[in-house]
Amino acid sequence: MATMVDVCRLAGVSKATVSRVLNNTGPVKESTRQAVFDAIQELSYRPNGLAQALASHRSDTIGLILSNFTGSYFGTLLRQATRSVDAAGKQLIVTDGHDDPKREQDAVNMLMDRRCDAIVLYSRYMPDDQLVQLIRDLPVPLIAMNRYLPEVPDHATVLAQVSAARMATEYLTNLGHRRIACITRPVHQPTSQLRLRGYREALAARGVEVDEAMIEEGTNTVSSGYDACKKLLDRVNFSALVCFTDYMAEGAYRALAEKGLRIPDDVSVFGFDDDPVAAFMVPALSTVHVPIEEMTRKTFEQAIDLAAGKVVAPLVPFVGRLVLRESVSGVGGKGGGEMKTPFGDPA
Repeated sequence: MATMVDVCRLAGVSKATVSRVLNNTGPVKESTRQAVFDAIQELSYRPNGLAQALASHRSDTIGLILSNFTGSYFGTLLRQATRSVDAAGKQLIVTDGHDDPKREQDAVNMLMDRRCDAIVLYSRYMPDDQLVQLIRDLPVPLIAMNRYLPEVPDHATVLAQVSAARMATEYLTNLGHRRIACITRPVHQPTSQLRLRGYREALAARGVEVDEAMIEEGTNTVSSGYDACKKLLDRVNFSALVCFTDYMAEGAYRALAEKGLRIPDDVSVFGFDDDPVAAFMVPALSTVHVPIEEMTRKTFEQAIDLAAGKVVAPLVPFVGRLVLRESVSGVGGKGGGEMKTPFGDPA
């Protein structure tokens, strides 16, 4: 494999000159520049990207840390991240934080060692204060995706989680439902806490006292949705069910069917995320659409602008929307009523 020394010998120039040509820094005569390029082509020389990054303090790479790689949600996020980085003429380095704040910190350190120009972190469990401190301490921009961080609003991308969950629950109350059960994500997740708040607010707005027995925790998986729904069925009666992920709703479908309950005649079911599978469930699942492609695109544009030293404004919170399919019906033949789009709710 050819080295820079080989290029220098063939072109008859110094290492410093080859470096200036490769990095487009400093004055170089056009004839000298062409001689270097000719030598590079003849020797099939490939510059060491890491060495260039160490010298220039820039690598034209953006780091991405995901909580995990499962499901179409993160597949969509990855596809859009790749498109955004490609469009900017940069490269993407992706790693997994394993839903563990310690391993997420290790992943940030690894990306820093590789001289990433900016980092996007999708963290479900890292405490807010630790995340804010990390953003302030790093020498390169870090954007926390899907987290509400008012202390560093220009370094965070957020979905209006409270409003989204409130919309879904409110839609059910508009249909006449009052006994609305809920399967949450892990309750110690910030996102889960915000969605649970939206569920509670929607019931309170209708004067419905929240029954804690109607709330059961899942773990974002199909099997956990099945188990959580079985627990709910064993202890309470309900006419509607809100699931904080479509995967858990899929599991709930099985539990309801095993009890001989029909969807939506006996129990209406609402999901969350608008996973592609939702439209093909039987009956097709009504759900909250999360604009993950747009969120990802804006997040990476923000990261790239920050890496370039540009002054940026905080991103406006993204808003979910209801996708109404076949899994929801009214109580006593009531219609759904008018739904208002929630603006101005940062969470």
